[in-house]
Amino acid sequence: MLALALTAELNGVKDLKPTDTPDNPYIYTFKVQCTSCRETHPNLVGVSRHQMNDLSGSRGEANFVWRCKNCKRESSATIKAAPASYEGGDVPKAKNIIEIDTRGLEFTDFKADGEWEAVGTDSGTKFTGIDLGEGEWFDYDEKAGDEVSIKDIKWQIRRA
Repeated sequence: MLALALTAELNGVKDLKPTDTPDNPYIYTFKVQCTSCRETHPNLVGVSRHQMNDLSGSRGEANFVWRCKNCKRESSATIKAAPASYEGGDVPKAKNIIEIDTRGLEFTDFKADGEWEAVGTDSGTKFTGIDLGEGEWFDYDEKAGDEVSIKDIKWQIRRA
């Protein structure tokens, strides 16, 4: 079981999470590696927790099914639950956002494509369409009359 962990400095916002609903699914973008032959796929791959794909030989289904071009083994990954919110705090610390059951593959890198959302710490203002792709985000909270930001974003794929 792997987890995608986030560490970030939140200023003026809390409850940061990917916008991930059946109507507006978040596509988690990863670099993938075969655990059998250690071959790394040259392209990034997208995984949606709302899309299921059949496994060969009718062994069930998974969010992501991949056949290694090098050793021809089929591997799979399934996101176990809805994403958790990153709360922030005085000292930024890593928190698992999603947990992924992987079989025969590992995700080695994450790219923050897609939209995130957060809530103003004191104002309750909902911020949507947040893009973390540049590694930071800045906005202004009208209700609080102050700048809000997400900085020092670090992604980590670790054992859950």
